[in-house]
Amino acid sequence: MEDKEVIVIGIAGGTGSGKSTLINKIKEEFNDDITVISHDFYYKHYSSMPFGERKLLNYDHPDAFDTELMIAHIRQLKNMEEAWCPVYDFTIYNRTEKKMLLRPSKVIVVEGILIFENKELLELLDIKVFVDADADVRIIRRILRDVKDRGRSLESVVTQYLTTVKPMHEQYVEPSKKNADIIVPEGGFNMVALQMLNQRIHALLDEK
Repeated sequence: MEDKEVIVIGIAGGTGSGKSTLINKIKEEFNDDITVISHDFYYKHYSSMPFGERKLLNYDHPDAFDTELMIAHIRQLKNMEEAWCPVYDFTIYNRTEKKMLLRPSKVIVVEGILIFENKELLELLDIKVFVDADADVRIIRRILRDVKDRGRSLESVVTQYLTTVKPMHEQYVEPSKKNADIIVPEGGFNMVALQMLNQRIHALLDEK
């Protein structure tokens, strides 16, 4: 039986929109009362596929994710049970053999570009936040992140953006914005929206 005292917050938005910054600010507010689950943890396992072929897959399509497993883990956390989620390595385009422990808490934050695209997942979310940012800002952030943190070449990042990221954003991510309760421009840099969101979470915790 799911614990009615647990609040599940979905934070969606395009690549480089500022989701991580917003989540980090929320984590500062709620400390140990928050557990963060990223859709990126749940990219499917492609161990039988050669590295060169894995690099060419469309990682911005809903089918790239094992969303069913993530939904199962969210339900476990809502039942105040621990869950072991996959660990994904972006440098090899595959899951590792490691698992990461997710502990139940009062506030569960689910983040990802496509989490508002899945109807079953939407039904688990008490608050749905879409982080918005201009496309030129998002691509610059994406390039900086992928080159610096994920060891990718500038050419590969730009090619991926033009062939899959941008088309999938237009086909799936942007239309899913209509499912949001709150649209936040500039993510964690929008201090007014951040304060309002934190106040709403506190109010829900007080109600429960």
